[in-house]
Amino acid sequence: MPIESPSRLARPAGSGRAGAASVTHRGRRWDARGWRAERFAPYVLVAPAVLIIVVLRLWPLVLGVNFSFTGDGELNGTPVGLSNYLELAGDPLFRTSLRNVGLLVLLLPVAVAIPGLLATFIYLRVPGHRVYRSVYFFPAVLSPVIVGAIFNLLLGYDGPLNALLGTAGVGPVDWLGDPGVAMFTVVGVHIWATFGMALVVFLAGFSTLDASLLDAARVDGASLRRTIWHVIIPSLTRTIQFVFVTTMIGMLTSMFGLLFVMTNGGPEGSTYLPEFYIWHQQGQMNQPALASAASTVLFVVMLVVGLLQITLLRRSGRQD
Repeated sequence: MPIESPSRLARPAGSGRAGAASVTHRGRRWDARGWRAERFAPYVLVAPAVLIIVVLRLWPLVLGVNFSFTGDGELNGTPVGLSNYLELAGDPLFRTSLRNVGLLVLLLPVAVAIPGLLATFIYLRVPGHRVYRSVYFFPAVLSPVIVGAIFNLLLGYDGPLNALLGTAGVGPVDWLGDPGVAMFTVVGVHIWATFGMALVVFLAGFSTLDASLLDAARVDGASLRRTIWHVIIPSLTRTIQFVFVTTMIGMLTSMFGLLFVMTNGGPEGSTYLPEFYIWHQQGQMNQPALASAASTVLFVVMLVVGLLQITLLRRSGRQD
């Protein structure tokens, strides 16, 4: 029978505890490193996006605001204080553009309700819902220039729409030449051309809706109107908030193509919006500092309107 060597039999007292302590110490060190890595990983992943936003968005915004306090022409680069903003306050075209912003805010619920109702019908699988989904989204892929050109033909004074109204005994309407009608016409065309994107967002929101709530409403005999008001709208509060804000931003910053093609700001400047005014001052009048001041005002208006919308929608959601 082999005899164990003394070196193997003789182990220092506490050596097992020391080994365990060493392993435990290493484990704690590794846990600390892993905890730190998990803590800083989100910041590392978000850092590129934050850098892009700061460099391409926030920094140009700061430069534009700073440039709005300088002069144009002979005063190019010279600080002029609030002169550009005072000039904007006295410009009737800019005041008209701000009034049209108020009109857009009033028409915003309509622009949100249309895709919301259509998405509801598609979700409830009305006959032909698959065809409707593709048809409704089709206008969103068209260029604003193409949409404007098409509706210029349809809405012309001698166009098909007025001819159809004439067969019904209604006199022709100057859709694009009447100052009291032109802005409503352009906004209506914009809603038709862009509601497809909001429709997709609403359909994505419906995918998170608890179907058991709709089943319970059907069992209780709730009408479609009550189901929409008491079940669907409260369940899609976040989606509705998102669509409200994005639709408002789109109205304020994405209607230039339609305005340029359909009315070019007319008649009598009645279809001016801040973005069209900014282009006019920058590209036609060669007043970049004044255009920067108008851009700053537009940014403040969008920020205030967006915050008010979110606040009101949150309050209404809590009350429901």
